[in-house]
Amino acid sequence: QVQLVESGGGLVQAGGSLRLSCAASGRIFSINRMGWYRQAPGKQRELVAAITSGGSTNYVDSVKGRFTISRDNAKNTLYLSMNSLKSEDTAVYFCNARIYEYDYWGQGTQVTVSS
Repeated sequence: QVQLVESGGGLVQAGGSLRLSCAASGRIFSINRMGWYRQAPGKQRELVAAITSGGSTNYVDSVKGRFTISRDNAKNTLYLSMNSLKSEDTAVYFCNARIYEYDYWGQGTQVTVSS
């Protein structure tokens, strides 16, 4: 089992920045990949950014150059730094941890970007 707790969401103006955090506990040494997903009203959940246990990262095209995923292994915490936020970034953001084919999810944190 892996437990994930997100924090850092909120309301920000377009062009602003936020940093999301995800504190992980449990079987963290078995995690193959961690990532951030988001789900906007009426839309499917999408992968925003991911980082593997080896440190490789990938991003959805719409956030490349604006978002950065990182992790602090000493603190067992995953981050998503979001800059130049746009109204279309408004969504609930979920932290994800994958152990082989099994996914664990946090409760989500709301990010609202006002234009």
